[in-house]
Amino acid sequence: MDYKSDVEIAQAARLLDIREIAGQAGINDGFMEPYGKDKAKIGLGLLDRLAPAPDGKLVLVTAITPTPAGEGKTTTTIGLADGLRRIGKRSFAALREPSLGPVFGMKGGAAGGGYAQVVPMESINLHFTGDFHAVGAANNLLAAMIDNHIHQGNALGIDPGQVTWRRCVDVNDRQLRNIVGGIGGRANGVPREDGFDITAASEVMAVLCLATGMDDLKERLERIIIGYDYGGSPVRAGQLKAHGAMAALLAEALKPNLVQTLEHTPAFVHGGPFANIAHGCNSVIATRMAMKLGEYAVTEAGFGADLGAEKFFDIKCRAAGLIPSAVVVVATVRALKYHGGVHKSELALENPNALERGIINLIQHAENITGVFGLPVVAAINRFPSDTDKELEQTRRSCAQLGVGAVMSEVWGKGGAGGEELAEKVVELCEGPSSFSYCYSAERPIEKKLSSIAKKIYRADCVEILPGARKQLERLESQGFGDLPVCMAKTQYSFSDNPALYGAPRGFKISIRNLKVSAGAGFAVALTGDIMTMPGLPKAPAAEMIDIDRGGKISGLF
Repeated sequence: MDYKSDVEIAQAARLLDIREIAGQAGINDGFMEPYGKDKAKIGLGLLDRLAPAPDGKLVLVTAITPTPAGEGKTTTTIGLADGLRRIGKRSFAALREPSLGPVFGMKGGAAGGGYAQVVPMESINLHFTGDFHAVGAANNLLAAMIDNHIHQGNALGIDPGQVTWRRCVDVNDRQLRNIVGGIGGRANGVPREDGFDITAASEVMAVLCLATGMDDLKERLERIIIGYDYGGSPVRAGQLKAHGAMAALLAEALKPNLVQTLEHTPAFVHGGPFANIAHGCNSVIATRMAMKLGEYAVTEAGFGADLGAEKFFDIKCRAAGLIPSAVVVVATVRALKYHGGVHKSELALENPNALERGIINLIQHAENITGVFGLPVVAAINRFPSDTDKELEQTRRSCAQLGVGAVMSEVWGKGGAGGEELAEKVVELCEGPSSFSYCYSAERPIEKKLSSIAKKIYRADCVEILPGARKQLERLESQGFGDLPVCMAKTQYSFSDNPALYGAPRGFKISIRNLKVSAGAGFAVALTGDIMTMPGLPKAPAAEMIDIDRGGKISGLF
């Protein structure tokens, strides 16, 4: 076929009116709020109406450790949902919303690719229905109320040096990582060190995605810890009376967004936390709607399975009581060769030795899914045009020898037709036995939970808690937060906390340098290595290639 960019394919697509998509999905007009002709918000009352309906099968799509070669997790998620429809199954996709940070940075858009996309892709990648802006506004309203409270007399005795709540913005901007605010005299506030996180890493985003409804949202916002008073006691957003206004700002954002794939499969695209510095999953509300409306709900978790999938199971499924039925781990021959030591410039060349070395990364992810979480798994080998039949057969054969089933996926070039074999295998896995379990018990001490993740999932020798983090750990447990699940903030490029260690490294330790509590979201956050909560732009950001003409047609968006 002639090569077309993702945006060209999306712009050439014939979209159905969103009312038709909703009607086919079983959503009546009373619960649908159209945003133009091609997207809609879905009212939360739909879940109450659907409560008696049985849940469909929940399928998680995850991936091997990411590489510059690309893996195609979102593309595979969409293609699998389309493939399930093609074999006669009522399926829904449930995806995260793209952040403007990666869109304008290095990764590009996040609405799938080729002929497996959700549309309208330009809108989904750029502003969409305004959910990210609502999250940022709610986050920054709380920040403003904190500093105003201190300025206006500080009745709560908030220690300005122990304010942990940071502002956020949905762009990669390293300049804002660490700032000093309130300078210029008393009328301009109280001087203190501050900083920005990217919106996708904010606790408000995590709260939005884990909330089960408006009441739960307000309770979670009320519990947020913004810092500590002079006596060392935590101060919460509820004490500042900020949670009601924050919830009002998030009221529309709490409603899932309905769109469609290129093949008109309904898709919820809602919420967008990163998986390397947040919990990496779309909203609980959207996932539950997809499970109630479809026989199969296909969702994704960010980055590799050591990050997104682990957090999906240990945080999202635990919080919402979700029971997954099967897991797909996406890999490419190119990425496996990269893990085998091949430079990016040489990935198009056949290299059976490197491929064999790199497959261990895929195997470790698959073993974690079956051995730690007790779920059936299949590897989806996302085919690239440069892949040879010999390489693909070697991959399938090597996976089989190591006990992992592998299916070729051609959804990028063929859409749902290229995902039918994968769909058939997923249905087979969902019909078979499983015994879902978590990586750790929530009742265990935080240090034991950190050790469980590091040893069972990453295969580290041990966890090193640095002195500053040790003090934070002791404070969190003394304040009653020891029974929370743990959100590991770690590089996405390695099982270790060193991004230069590819494949399946051994003989390393995981270093915890910072521990904090996200009391509203309901988990503790452990920062490892040099992970940052505000990314920076690359030397040549994707924003340089994006443009729009006089007729409103966007180009360069992937």
